[in-house]
Amino acid sequence: MGLKNYIITSILLIILVFGFTHSLEFGEYTFSMFDYSLTLPIAIWVVMPLALLAFVTYLHIIFYGLVKYFKLKALDYDMDALFSLIESKLLEKENKSNFRTKRFKELSNVLNQLEIKPSREIFSSSNEELNKIVSSIQSIKDGKYVSEKSIKVQESSTLGKQNLLNKINEQVDFALDVVKKSENYDFDTVKQAFLKVLSEKSMTTIKKVYKNVNFDKELVSKLFEKDRENSEFGFENSEIIDIVKNVKLTKDDYLEMAKNYKSTLNPDKIIDLFEKLSNQNEEATTAYLFVLSEFEMIDKLREFLANTNENEYVSFKALVDLKDCGKHYNLESLSYK
Repeated sequence: MGLKNYIITSILLIILVFGFTHSLEFGEYTFSMFDYSLTLPIAIWVVMPLALLAFVTYLHIIFYGLVKYFKLKALDYDMDALFSLIESKLLEKENKSNFRTKRFKELSNVLNQLEIKPSREIFSSSNEELNKIVSSIQSIKDGKYVSEKSIKVQESSTLGKQNLLNKINEQVDFALDVVKKSENYDFDTVKQAFLKVLSEKSMTTIKKVYKNVNFDKELVSKLFEKDRENSEFGFENSEIIDIVKNVKLTKDDYLEMAKNYKSTLNPDKIIDLFEKLSNQNEEATTAYLFVLSEFEMIDKLREFLANTNENEYVSFKALVDLKDCGKHYNLESLSYK
């Protein structure tokens, strides 16, 4: 029975008892205590305890109704806080939700020690916001860029970094902007952005921004590949030297570089380039000798080798000796490493 029905029923009962008692014409009764006295009809004296009991039960029902109401409100609050915690864990954010009930506090303590990730399968729940977040996370992990309007992720989080890389891969103009403002991003992000720019932008554009990049071997290789494909607008020797200056290339790296540039640079330019590189870094000497041998600069090769130790650059010395004897070999048939 609801409170409303109980109140109506109890009032009707009190009225019926009062009416029945009053109809019996019991008269009046006087209650006296010390100097105080109260005279009321018997019917009223009969219903007074009944009315008092009814009033006390009203208070009892209202009190425990309020207790139940606030408990349910606490559960609703904790349920919302739990979904907020799950969303924060999915987005790799710190969550500061406070829980009101003991059970939910224990559950939140457990969840805060776990890593929550959505499955690769279709996710569905009654919470639309959670469905939206999981869908966005799955899109990011699939390599798609999700707009900041759709999902709020911290840029420093793994998810935020992945979404940034996805944006770079999808939007070459954004990638170019990242390279231009490279001081605002970490090395891996700038590297990915520059690789995107290399694959889609012209050499003219690349020459305007490449100085913003800290190079590693992979970037140097990709940049010089782009340079060879666009030799008409390619780098000057001084620019190539400046690029490799701060990259730790090995003898084999320089040799591979010489082989690749052999077909795109004119002889004078490539010889000048590797001569300067060898003066700057001893690791480039073998590549320089390779270039001299490829372009039949035997006198210059002989002059250089004359100032080296007996056990150095043996393959090149053998090549010079063979040519002096009228034997024509190339370095592909000799070991020059």
